[in-house]
Amino acid sequence: MASRSLNEINAGSMADIAFLLLIFFLVTTTMDVDTGITRKLPPPLDPEQKPPDVKDRNIFNVLINSRDRLLVEGKPGNIKTLKEETKEFLANPLNKVDLPEKTLKNISLLGDVYVSKGIISLKNDRGTSYNMYIQVQNELATAIRELRDELAVEKFGMKFSKLINEDQTKAIKKAIPVAISEAEPEDIGGN
Repeated sequence: MASRSLNEINAGSMADIAFLLLIFFLVTTTMDVDTGITRKLPPPLDPEQKPPDVKDRNIFNVLINSRDRLLVEGKPGNIKTLKEETKEFLANPLNKVDLPEKTLKNISLLGDVYVSKGIISLKNDRGTSYNMYIQVQNELATAIRELRDELAVEKFGMKFSKLINEDQTKAIKKAIPVAISEAEPEDIGGN
């Protein structure tokens, strides 16, 4: 009987091909990166420097308890009205004495503009759900964005997000700064 020889497949280059495919997928695949909430933190205080005094009328207090209930300016609040309340507080269009003070500033490209001294103070309980925390953050950020949009449309004829001139965006940011102060979460109760 004649013995047949088996044909073998040369697998020497298979490892090279697998390695090249792996490199290809690593290079061409994009990874989604969670960005989180963008906030510019203030510079660290000098231990000998005293923090600035802020008048009570310039602080907009928002508390979230462990049951995800809002307390806005000492009264029960609603997530649906938070944006409008925040806008009213920061803009203070009627210059009410119980709302924040405004200072007249001359800002390049805008001229003389009243800038609010208002600060939003956000405090939440350790038991606050992440969902409620994000909803509140979104409402506060939306209020600031809408105020910026209104000023940008008034001064430049387009929304803040559509401005391409960096000097214009800087001017709007100076006129309507993001002034959100977040306190460390603590147990503030759930009633």
